[in-house]
Amino acid sequence: GSISMKKLYRSRTNSVLFGICGGIAEYFNIDATVVRVATVVLGVLSGGTIVLAYILCLFIMPKAQ
Repeated sequence: GSISMKKLYRSRTNSVLFGICGGIAEYFNIDATVVRVATVVLGVLSGGTIVLAYILCLFIMPKAQ
């Protein structure tokens, strides 16, 4: 059989800012709102470290075709 590899992309359809949270939600097959809320909570708790990770994802994650 063939093995299908899932790839992580920035979402074109489920995007508020850059589609990063939407892309993560699509990859893990969960609601994008959950990812967005978790990102905000982690951003506050991490003292902004998650903001740096978000910005890095903007440059690392390709946009979905």
